[in-house]
Amino acid sequence: MHILVNAGPLASLIAGILILAVPRLLNYIVAIYLILIGLLGLFGGHLR
Repeated sequence: MHILVNAGPLASLIAGILILAVPRLLNYIVAIYLILIGLLGLFGGHLR
């Protein structure tokens, strides 16, 4: 059984939870999120 999860929504969920838990991490979380979305866009979501 394979479970496929899109990276965008999963990253958003994790970032949101971390921001609620530790608001000081907001800048780092946004930066990491933007970098990940940029990499996914460049490589078309196929990072194998």
